[in-house]
Amino acid sequence: MSRFPSAAHLVSWAKFCPQTHQSAGKSTSKGRGKGNPWPAGTLGCIAFANSRADTFLGTRYRRLARRRGKQKAIVATGNSVRTVIYHLLSDRDAKFCDLGPGYYECRINKHRRARDLATQLQTLTGQHIAIRDGKAVITDTVA
Repeated sequence: MSRFPSAAHLVSWAKFCPQTHQSAGKSTSKGRGKGNPWPAGTLGCIAFANSRADTFLGTRYRRLARRRGKQKAIVATGNSVRTVIYHLLSDRDAKFCDLGPGYYECRINKHRRARDLATQLQTLTGQHIAIRDGKAVITDTVA
């Protein structure tokens, strides 16, 4: 692993990352590069197996699949697996510790999330909604 200065270099060398082509200030996504199909297929199988698991990688796959699609989520989860493999192989004392399926939930700022939901509700209903003491309060109608 000393050939690769970082995990990103390993992922890029393995051609298991999305390509970005830029021309005249416009960037287009071209899928992933054409690397060795055997490690890529293995990573795809690992990512797909983790897609239904109750782990950090499974949660990562499901979050990305909702927004970006299943294929891009498999590539992103495969990149996460390859990053974990890089760190495990490069450091002799490293041990794998799963962050758990609730990792993303614990990092969400609850006050910001409540404010964003109140703003969305306000645009849908046309009523002025404020958050006070953790509760949504309708104050007056917006004209």
